[in-house]
Amino acid sequence: MSATAKPALAIESVTAYPTSFPVSDGVTLGIGRAVKRDAVIVKVVAGGITGWGEAHHGRCPGAIAHLINTTLRQLITGMDATDNVGIWARVYKMQLASHGMGAAAALALSGIDMAVWDIRGKAAGWPVYKLLGGAARPIPAYAGGISLGYQPPAELVAEARKFLEQGYKALKLRVGDSPARDLERVFAVREAFGAEIDILVDANTGYKLEDVRRVMPGYEEAGVGWLEEPFPAHDYRSYGMAATYGNVPLAAGENHYTRFEFNRVLEDGYITVLQPDMSKCGGITEGLRIAAMASAYKLKIHPHTSSSGLNMAASIHFLCALDNAGYCEGDTSKGSRFRDQLTSTPYSVDKDGCVSPPEGPGLGVEVDEGFFLKHPVIEGPAYV
Repeated sequence: MSATAKPALAIESVTAYPTSFPVSDGVTLGIGRAVKRDAVIVKVVAGGITGWGEAHHGRCPGAIAHLINTTLRQLITGMDATDNVGIWARVYKMQLASHGMGAAAALALSGIDMAVWDIRGKAAGWPVYKLLGGAARPIPAYAGGISLGYQPPAELVAEARKFLEQGYKALKLRVGDSPARDLERVFAVREAFGAEIDILVDANTGYKLEDVRRVMPGYEEAGVGWLEEPFPAHDYRSYGMAATYGNVPLAAGENHYTRFEFNRVLEDGYITVLQPDMSKCGGITEGLRIAAMASAYKLKIHPHTSSSGLNMAASIHFLCALDNAGYCEGDTSKGSRFRDQLTSTPYSVDKDGCVSPPEGPGLGVEVDEGFFLKHPVIEGPAYV
């Protein structure tokens, strides 16, 4: 092909769909009670092939979709859809680098990158994990998503039991309520199910330093595997202080963007459980770079999972290509229309608590485009 010839898989169109659905019995966690769920789904067409991706909504789904549908679409239309690195570099140069990292641009780019990988897989007839140099294998999963929130211990134990009966061997409990109530719930679950399961906890930025000082001894006693996001992602000083309060590993990463922010996390050494989100960190392309950096530090990657079956499938494909793969976050959210209606089934949990990648070409997940008309974006905060 000459330098001026059009690529066989030239990007023809890019469309982002912001979508929401209301939640009437929302889970309460460190940032409030859920009242709706949001997502931004990205459709890229190249060479007649449609690829799908998910950009995290950033709690402003309309704005993220608008950024994709205006600026980013113009930047990449006509580019070769197989040139993931080139597409990433163009958006980075024109949108992220010169005016700061920009969370919105990182989220938007993530959805485009995921869709392009879907196109590449469909063009080759291969699942994404194979394109990434990986192999289909079982990946251990924990029961996560928007579930296991603030409730009386007996009710929490009942909910946890349901997930264990589905096959999960690990649970992530929501903390950040109060140190006393958090510890009561953690010990109730540990007492109910013994040492055979892994218990992880997520504060959703709901802790102060004194809270971590109070809960850390109890979490150690209960054998908690990690304490996730006790503070906002940018509060590096608090993470450094909290790391001296005990031996429970600190987890974060879902709100860190690109390898440049993860570089500081790795160099600081306070956060040792890394959780990049394929819909937030810069996509699968950037996720691979972050994982390679972490591998040099002998740290595992436990990706945070976003709203839809697209991100869930992408996370499993991604993990199958890593030599430092950790847990996959299983979505155990009650009544998630993004998981159950927007896409085909992204995975199932086996009796050993593991998930495997879809075997179809690309991400291996189908999208119901009629969903967007039935579920237009809902304005307002997702948590109250």
